[in-house]
Amino acid sequence: MRMSRRTSLFLAAFGIWSWIIWITFARNLWNSDNAWNPDGSPTSYFVVHAVLAVTSFVLGTIIGVLGWRGWRATRNHRDAERVTGQ
Repeated sequence: MRMSRRTSLFLAAFGIWSWIIWITFARNLWNSDNAWNPDGSPTSYFVVHAVLAVTSFVLGTIIGVLGWRGWRATRNHRDAERVTGQ
């Protein structure tokens, strides 16, 4: 299956956007008063949202890599068509 160049760029941009958003979220979570108990241990609020952030980092990375690879494949396909004339 081949993706269009537009779809590939959208997926790559989504991966980058995901990292920007979730890094900000993780930083705010770490500094939140709701994230830590008075004894310094993490609250369930922190754990749940940390799992959410990590999952989003992983999915954003996968989606971004798929977009990047799709974009490179369309570029290589276009170069091959130019060389062979097909």
